[in-house]
Formats: sequence, structure tokens, C-alpha cells
Amino acid sequence: MSQRCKQFLFCMLLSLSLFAAGVSAEGIKLKSLELEKVDSEWLLNATFQIELTPGLEDALQKGLVLHFQTEFEVTRSRWYWFDERPALTVRNTRLSYQPLTQQYRIASEGFSFSAKTIFEALQAVGTIGGWRVVDSSQLDPSKSYNAALRLTLDLSKLPKPFQVNALNNREWNLSSDWARLPFLPNGPSPIRR
Repeated sequence: MSQRCKQFLFCMLLSLSLFAAGVSAEGIKLKSLELEKVDSEWLLNATFQIELTPGLEDALQKGLVLHFQTEFEVTRSRWYWFDERPALTVRNTRLSYQPLTQQYRIASEGFSFSAKTIFEALQAVGTIGGWRVVDSSQLDPSKSYNAALRLTLDLSKLPKPFQVNALNNREWNLSSDWARLPFLPNGPSPIRR
């Protein structure tokens, strides 16, 4: 193999590794998670870091509303049957851009917030505070459970032409991994990860 060919291959591998590093920076990552018992309810506090791909950010700037879905579930493993799921809670958050005021609008279950920058808007979408996820009456205090949390971009709420594009384009599929932690109803409060 000639020296020129080796240099070309080296440059190609280097550019591919830089491209892969840039792609992996985008997405949704869990930064903190805390379950806290207040009276007979368990409240969730969590922080996600959200980074939109250039295509999603461009679509948002052009008027597309992005819907994010936060899922929280409590399960208990059973060897004889499917896992028991005493609690499943879903929270929807909308993110839109208002070109007239040049502000981002975040709306979630009666709460609305405006932000001047995309960074502030994504920070507001990724911050969850005091979300009631489980009532103690749903759990058996003598058993141990697993709690799981994730945040995804809900592609089913996009307009139909964008749904087709999202199925064929990986950069439209934003989702955090499931964050799992052991959960004891009578254990210490708060539970952190």
C-alpha cells in the first residue's frame, strides 16, 4: 500500500471519528433524579440535558411544534408472570417558537413559560420539579420495586409528513435511556441517582 493511500485512509478515519463525536453530542441525557416522599405521595425531581439536532432546531424555528413525553413507571419483578406495574405516569410538554415575539414557548399541564433562547427553552423542558408520580396506597410497603424514567420526543404528535420523515431519519429520534433505580416504599427519602 502506497504512502499516499495510507494518508488518505488515515484522513478518512479521522474525519469519521470527528463526525461520530459530533453526532453523539446531540440527544437527551439524564443529569439528576430524585424521588421524595411528601405525606402519602412520592414526588419526582429530575433534570435532563436536551440537545436538538440541526434539522430539529431548524424545523422548530420554522414553526413546527415539538412534543416531549416524560414517562415514569414503578414495576415489581415476578418470576411466575409478567412484571407487576402498580404505577405508570406520563407527562407531555410542548415546545414552540413564536417568530413575532422571537421567543420560545413551553407548555406542560397548565404550566406555561416563555424563553428568549433555545438553551433556556430546552432547560425548561428538561427540568421536572415536584411531579406527583406515585401515591403510597398504590404500593405494598413490604415489597421492593424498581422505578424507571425517560424523556422522548413524541413523534406521533408531529404532522403526518414530518412523521414519515422522522421514520426515515435518525436525527429526529431523540430519546434518553431508561434510568432505573431500586425503590422501597418504606426506604429512605429522598432516593437519588
